Amino acid sequence: MSSSTDLFAEPDTLPAQRFRARLARTLIADGEGFATRDAPRLPLTLEGVPGDRHAGHARPADSRVPWYPRGTPIRNARQLTLVAPDELDAIARRLGVPEVRPEWIGANLVVEGVGRLTWLPPGTRLHFPGGAALAVEGENAPCRHAGAAVARACPGVAGLDLAFVKAAAGLRGLVAWVERAGEIAAGTDVELRVPTQRLWRR
Repeated sequence: MSSSTDLFAEPDTLPAQRFRARLARTLIADGEGFATRDAPRLPLTLEGVPGDRHAGHARPADSRVPWYPRGTPIRNARQLTLVAPDELDAIARRLGVPEVRPEWIGANLVVEGVGRLTWLPPGTRLHFPGGAALAVEGENAPCRHAGAAVARACPGVAGLDLAFVKAAAGLRGLVAWVERAGEIAAGTDVELRVPTQRLWRR
C-alpha cells in the first residue's frame, strides 16, 4: 500500500469486502413530521418505501445541496435512513440523555453488527433475503430538525437541538436508495458488500 502523493504511484487501496449483519427494526414515516413507527415488514419500490414521506424518484433541493437553487427537483438518493444502535448509544452519552431512539430521528432501518455504520463508503450495497437491495448514497449529516426531535423527547435538557448536531457528527447513520425492489423484514439477515476503496488525491 502506497501513501505517496506521486501522480504515478498506486493509490492507497482497501479491498472489497462482504459480511453479514442483522436488520433489527424496520420503520416508516407515514404520519405528520418525519418521526417513524415500527412496521414489521416494508415493501420497497424503486421510489423507496410506499407511503413514507421520503419516497419518490425525485426530491426538492434543500440546504444539503446548496449548489442548486432551493426547491429544484433532483434525484432522490435519500429514500431511506439507516442507523446503528451502538452509534445512537454513543450520541446519547455525548448528550447526557438516557437514550436516542431511531424513531425520534426518522430512521427507517436499524442495522446491528456493523462497526462504524456511518463510515461505510458510498456505493456499499445491502442485499436482503428475497432479492431487495439498497445502495448507500453516503453519510446522513446531523441537523437541527433531528436535534429538535430529541429535545422534545427529552424535556428538561437545555440546548439539545444545537448540541445534537455536534454530538451526532460521524454517528448519525446513512442515507440510501432502492436499487432493486422487493420486501424486507425486521429480524432478518442482510449481506453488506463494500466496494474497493481508493484514497483519491489531487
